[in-house]
Amino acid sequence: MRRIWGSLAVLIMAIMMPAYGAKAQAPASMPADLVEEFVVGNRILFDQGIIIDGFGHLSVRSPADPTHFYMSRARGAGLVVPDDIIEFDSNSTALNPGDRRPFSERWIHGEIYRTRPDVMAVVHTHAPSVIPFGVTGVPLRPILHMAGFLSHEIPVFEIRDVAGDDSNMLIQTAPLGAALAKVLGQGPVVLMRGHGMTVVGKTIRQAVSRSIYTDVNARAELEALKLGSHIVFLTEKEGANIAAVNDASINRSWEIWKQKALQDTPKFDLK
Repeated sequence: MRRIWGSLAVLIMAIMMPAYGAKAQAPASMPADLVEEFVVGNRILFDQGIIIDGFGHLSVRSPADPTHFYMSRARGAGLVVPDDIIEFDSNSTALNPGDRRPFSERWIHGEIYRTRPDVMAVVHTHAPSVIPFGVTGVPLRPILHMAGFLSHEIPVFEIRDVAGDDSNMLIQTAPLGAALAKVLGQGPVVLMRGHGMTVVGKTIRQAVSRSIYTDVNARAELEALKLGSHIVFLTEKEGANIAAVNDASINRSWEIWKQKALQDTPKFDLK
């Protein structure tokens, strides 16, 4: 009888192994080139100072199932490797995460993908440069040509409008994620009062590039405001025209960002 129970225990452990200690790996549904792009995108966001700590994150929509998306487990962007990638379903539920802890704010991504079929990648960051524009009423507007995509009004998400004045400021539920997605609307960027920003794109490269240049533009605008109130911003037409040019040349910047990021962060293997 003892042998029978011992054999049964081994069988149960074998069945449960994927949930308890199985070796983590990138989802089988994720193409190898997308795995590499995702890891590199994370490394670039860290190396360029956009995700400065262990709390910002990048996601990408699944090409196999558009209702699903991929994110890293909860760790710093500069350390992300393929084995950290987790697949999430349409409810932002992790599929077979094993012992990998997912980010608590994954609903930022899931609810944006639900409402924006054009969005293929999302970046959430706590970049300090954008914080002043989310708390003062001074609008973030395009001041340099590389940020032409900011020519539309950049909205500010006020979490108090949804969660009251005693929240922890984090987007940790589907209703909060849906409220953020609604404020984002059809735009490229939404600021989050006292929190940071969320940026979307049609590709990982576009979302990462927009994140970098939103930060650059915010810092430039802050400097310009020190010199006076009369600032010549890009017009909406100028912004749209240069945004199209920049998107067509995005690989040029990506190449140098990638080279620098991979020199400055730990090595990784695609396997």
